[in-house]
Amino acid sequence: MLLFCPTCGNVLIVEEGQKCMRFACNTCPYVHNITRKVNNRKYPKLKEVDDVLGGAAAWENVDSTAETCPKCEHPRAYFMQIQTRSADEPMTTFYKCCNAQCGHRWRD
Repeated sequence: MLLFCPTCGNVLIVEEGQKCMRFACNTCPYVHNITRKVNNRKYPKLKEVDDVLGGAAAWENVDSTAETCPKCEHPRAYFMQIQTRSADEPMTTFYKCCNAQCGHRWRD
């Protein structure tokens, strides 16, 4: 939790006073004694994460190739290529096993 000095606007630090802990400013003489426990928690709301590959609909009209699945050893896999890095880097090939029971995904 950050508190700011009402005089100069700088961030207050916590220091030990004579009788109790206190908030103090490094640039001006402002001091505020802490008389009770300060507790304030605020959890940010997480954003929904989109599927980078476009979800299940992205795999509907893709070609297949002779690539062996590393999980079930099926001899064919669907593939698509996406430019994931800068233009001077090669495209990344994503695979999905053609075996409906497996459906394992990997990249090359």
